[in-house]
Amino acid sequence: MAILLFLIAGLAEIGGGYLVWLWLKEARPLWFGLVGSLVLVAYGVIPTFQSFPSFGRVYAAYGGVFIVLAVLWGWLVDRKAPDVYDWVGAAVCIAGVAIMLWAPRGAA
Repeated sequence: MAILLFLIAGLAEIGGGYLVWLWLKEARPLWFGLVGSLVLVAYGVIPTFQSFPSFGRVYAAYGGVFIVLAVLWGWLVDRKAPDVYDWVGAAVCIAGVAIMLWAPRGAA
């Protein structure tokens, strides 16, 4: 469930930001900006459904997921193919996310 929530949050942040970008940078209609803004508000709510108790840990881990999603978005939507360094960097981020979220921790 955690991974699904990270993916949904990432798509909401990137998708909402992309709609606002299109509105402001590419002169799309106002409704692009309005819908994008609503999607960004949803992005702010989605992470609260995570079961992890620490806000900072959830958002730090989400950052790694966001990086991977942003690379994929650039490739699939903007048609900018990632290079080997993009993929290696994304893999390092995902490894960091796994360590942060699922490393065994003692009671503290």
